Amino acid sequence: MAEAPEGPGRRGKRTGTDSGAEEPAEAERAGRRRRSIQPAAETLGTTVLHDTINDRPQPLPARYFDTKTTEPISFFLSGLEELLAWQPNSNDDFNISAVPLAKRQPPLHSRRPRTLVCHDMRGGYLEDRFIQGSATRNPYVFYHWRYIDIFVYFSHHTVTIPPVVWTNAAHRNGVPVLGTFITEWTDGEKMCEAFLAGGEEAFGAVAEQLARIAQHYRFDGWLVNIENTLSAAAVGNLPPFLRDLTARVHSAVPGGLVIWYDSVLQDGTLRWQNELNEDNRVFFDACDGLFTNYNWKEKQLEHTLRLAGPRHADVYVGVDVFARGDVIGGGFDTDKSLRLIRQHSLSAAIFAPGWVYEHLGEENFLQNENRFWGLLAEYLPTHSICTLPLATSFSLGMGTSRFLDGKDEESGPWYDLSMQEIQPLYPEHQGRLSTSCCLQDAWCGGSSLRLQGTIPPGEERVAIRLFSLQMPAPPKLFLTLLYKLEGPQSDDFVVALEVTTWDSGTCLEGNPTSLPEPNGRYHPRFLPAPPPGLAKLLAACHRGSHGWTSRCYELELQDCSLRDLSVIVSRQQPSPQETSFTCLLGEVRVLDTASMAASPPQVLSVTASQLWWQEGPEPEELSLSLTLRWSFPPGRARCFRVLSQGARCLRGQTAPQLLGLAQGCLFRAVGLPVPRPTPGQSCRLELLVEPVLRDELPVDPDRWGRLVLVYSSPGSGTSSDGH
Repeated sequence: MAEAPEGPGRRGKRTGTDSGAEEPAEAERAGRRRRSIQPAAETLGTTVLHDTINDRPQPLPARYFDTKTTEPISFFLSGLEELLAWQPNSNDDFNISAVPLAKRQPPLHSRRPRTLVCHDMRGGYLEDRFIQGSATRNPYVFYHWRYIDIFVYFSHHTVTIPPVVWTNAAHRNGVPVLGTFITEWTDGEKMCEAFLAGGEEAFGAVAEQLARIAQHYRFDGWLVNIENTLSAAAVGNLPPFLRDLTARVHSAVPGGLVIWYDSVLQDGTLRWQNELNEDNRVFFDACDGLFTNYNWKEKQLEHTLRLAGPRHADVYVGVDVFARGDVIGGGFDTDKSLRLIRQHSLSAAIFAPGWVYEHLGEENFLQNENRFWGLLAEYLPTHSICTLPLATSFSLGMGTSRFLDGKDEESGPWYDLSMQEIQPLYPEHQGRLSTSCCLQDAWCGGSSLRLQGTIPPGEERVAIRLFSLQMPAPPKLFLTLLYKLEGPQSDDFVVALEVTTWDSGTCLEGNPTSLPEPNGRYHPRFLPAPPPGLAKLLAACHRGSHGWTSRCYELELQDCSLRDLSVIVSRQQPSPQETSFTCLLGEVRVLDTASMAASPPQVLSVTASQLWWQEGPEPEELSLSLTLRWSFPPGRARCFRVLSQGARCLRGQTAPQLLGLAQGCLFRAVGLPVPRPTPGQSCRLELLVEPVLRDELPVDPDRWGRLVLVYSSPGSGTSSDGH
């Protein structure tokens, strides 16, 4: 592996996938003139469109769409000219994060030391550039979000816009995401001379564009990395540029951040310091934090702590997991570095934790990943969930199959980090309990959570803490659990949920038959059937199948704050023997009962654009790609399932088939096989948009969106079959 001397990307200047050049705007306008599809009729939730088949290529810009398939892709910007020329347009809507940054406790600006992860893998923009996912086997995924505070996507392109799949996954788990603005080598010197030495107007234009980009794509700020020498004029304007950029990001992005990488000094020399000192303090003072280089020693941590003073948590001490150079520890010894950093009350920046995947290989990645983060866990303060609903199927956003309601809906590898669910704490107790991902069986998505452990002799149960919570408890909670016990002794165990609350003299369980336990532990009341008024909404209470068991619970609390959600595995009968168990968790939900009465909204205004007709794949078939858009109230949907009711040229009905999942109100269907109409005949393709609500409660089909595309050959009219 090549090694550059210093800096975040010390593995050399790697070439990422070329996303191509953008097509001229005039060609795009011409393409719109060639086809104008107007709604023929519209009823609530349904749109009917007409189109005539043609063989003209759809001129989609290569920056935003894969040139072979027209799949939407994420992209970067190369050079100052591309940055200054950037303007938002409708083609980049797929790149806008649809998942707002979840609230968390403690908030990021609390004074406790933080953990930043800087993701750097083979130049970036690999399979993660495909916004709607890909059929990738054994991909890299990150899922220990509870343990980290900031995620940085790093590459050697001038402006690294984080692929939207990462922003969606991180935001769902309460972690802000930063892109990277980098200048390097001789080209970097020229670029810095152009915008820094050029004065306030020049560097202000760059700061304005960077802030606009973060705001438009809805990520949370920038890591700034100037890895080249600077002239006196350029370095003199660097602190004002950082102050300007930081102010603009704070204004444009709520909670936005700008972090400076330890590189050039205040005299313009490129020399990594591995600490905060008087030579680089001017840059630290101008922004939200400093990410130090990796070759530090303990005395430099002491010096950094003294100089940082009350801003000690804003210094992120770099740790290179690849352990290149003279470092304290990397790989499975990264805990040695973390221990020292935490002893000095400083934040940590873990660079390239993809070492687990790149160095150790794909074969046992999930096991190695759990081992790596398990070794660091005691040095990584976690953050808590502080809003309801909490609903998760534990899916990693990848798998060897897609599961729905406990059965295999679609076999084959898939990878889509946008579909990663809220992730738990992954607790480990050496020799007694392990938590891992199970790809072989799931309730929904690609994976379930496997709990393996033992109940010691003489004890009746073991508690597995899944989520840390910090929020006022609503008067009434509704909880659901889907699980599957494995192994020959599965009938010997009972699985249930436990809720704990923060100590409070006024916290009482509603309608108590006995005084609550003094330690604030509550075992929700098991509901064999939901209350009559909620029976339709809570049909999930009876949906266990394919070996999965469903449990529903109710809990009434007064003046309480929620603290933890745990799963309890108990023996059916007392035993003097140690007993082992394996349990798969398929879904957990904690819902505010009061919020469940609202009826779900209707998906409206489904439209289609950017149609692309191709020959095949079979002689009597065509291949159709198109972009769907619709409207739905923001924040109500967890995602959308896009289905095809099938295309037909004669009357009849086919079963809906899943085309894919969408985060926001748009989706590109690619390569749909549809029958070719004969002369004088028209055919009909029906597409459905099913909203999946944040609480996972089902939505009746009459509230789905529906688009009917009626298509015919050139010169054909409507046939006698009524289409």
